[in-house]
Amino acid sequence: MVFTAENILLIGSILIFVSIVISKTGYRFGVPTLLLFLLVGMLFGSDGLGLQFNSASDAQFVGMIALSIILFGGGLETKVSDIKTVIGPGLALSTLGVVLTTLITGLFIYYISGWDETVIYLPLVVSMLLAATMSSTDSASVFSILRSQNINLKNNLRPMLELESGSNDPMAYMLTIALIQVITADDVSISLIVRDLIVQFFFGAVIGYGLGKISAWIINRINLSNSSLYPILLLSLVFFTFTITDLLKGNGYLAVYIAGIVVGNTKLVNKREICTFMDGMIWLFQIVLFIMLGLLVNPHEMLGVAWEAFLIGLFMMFVARPLSVFVSLLPFRKVNVRSKLFVSWVGLRGAVPIIFATYPVIAEINGSQQLFNIVFFITLLSLVVQGTTIAGFARRLHIDLPEEEPVDNFGVEIPENVDSQLQSITLTQEMMAQGNRLADMSIPRGMLVMLVKRNNEFIIPNGQLELKEGDRLLIISEKKEETAAAGFGK
Repeated sequence: MVFTAENILLIGSILIFVSIVISKTGYRFGVPTLLLFLLVGMLFGSDGLGLQFNSASDAQFVGMIALSIILFGGGLETKVSDIKTVIGPGLALSTLGVVLTTLITGLFIYYISGWDETVIYLPLVVSMLLAATMSSTDSASVFSILRSQNINLKNNLRPMLELESGSNDPMAYMLTIALIQVITADDVSISLIVRDLIVQFFFGAVIGYGLGKISAWIINRINLSNSSLYPILLLSLVFFTFTITDLLKGNGYLAVYIAGIVVGNTKLVNKREICTFMDGMIWLFQIVLFIMLGLLVNPHEMLGVAWEAFLIGLFMMFVARPLSVFVSLLPFRKVNVRSKLFVSWVGLRGAVPIIFATYPVIAEINGSQQLFNIVFFITLLSLVVQGTTIAGFARRLHIDLPEEEPVDNFGVEIPENVDSQLQSITLTQEMMAQGNRLADMSIPRGMLVMLVKRNNEFIIPNGQLELKEGDRLLIISEKKEETAAAGFGK
């Protein structure tokens, strides 16, 4: 069966529905959600139920849209206050780490090419190209696993990993494009390639920052009658940022990530609606992207290079990634050995390497389909081996922290430009020592009880309301206040 205008909605809706249902089951067993989306695509693909999808160019186009949204969303949720102390290590991993991973892995691939036990015969430059497509950690996988599993880490490791995964795709992309140019062009100047890399980084960073500021200004200044239009407006600005940066020879992926950080750390009107919309869009495009890539691969072809891919995958996990991490972080002595070991293990591959592997296919490089199948196999291996063991490895290294209890704000939101915050507390007998009415309690100055939640009932309070142990109070307070529980009822 092939996709047509008549059946694409029917097939697409079934694929998405099945993916979400299966992911709910897989989550209970610690299986990465994105891996299950990938497997659903393979199950319904040419070697499974027979859906035919074999357009690398279409996959690349959808991947470009999806990565723009995923990277912007990752930046939107990144707090500058969290990454200030890890900017150095994060950028070292996303630049030098990517280059070292490419060099180390590329040399290994070239070394095993031509072995009697292997079926790949790759020149050095093509070996480097294969390594470059897999040299970055996948932002979709890292963001999804760390956030969906609510993994909290010591030593500010989580923001470092998210910063690395969000900012290392541009370097891998540029290395991939540069190596394709070396392979396909008759005469290539290395100095010209280096200059292009610098220009892409510079314009990507500058344009991303500038358009991020402009986007936040537009969102706050424009007066729309329907608040639902604000996230759609922001989405158009994301695509504009990517495309205009690309037209100006900058790196669009870097630009949208930086723009997301700028917008996410600016006070915005309707920020909750915007973030909810973007979160939904991120999940939608992650599902579509991974299903599509699962449909694109022919598993029987992938099995033909399984042994070689298995060797390369293990080498990347246990040699190339750790070496690149330890070398890149040498100047940062505050990052201890346990932290480096954990960062080494979170070298997740995902949709990004597969998307980058379509570039050699479109460029019609000899053996490009073989490269694509190797990358796909290694992605599956990484998600299965590393993706399922991240939380356990953190516990084994004693760098995990207790899960943070989600803040229950009762579904109430206050505008960003109001200098206040919402907090909730659960009443104890100690808090009601002077009486069980709000009027009897000593509520600190600057705090106001907005709502009382008793079981599933919401009560609008007044001074005479009789409270009970276990009631949850929603409190609005000035941001300079400490926690609401501090001094409450004393």
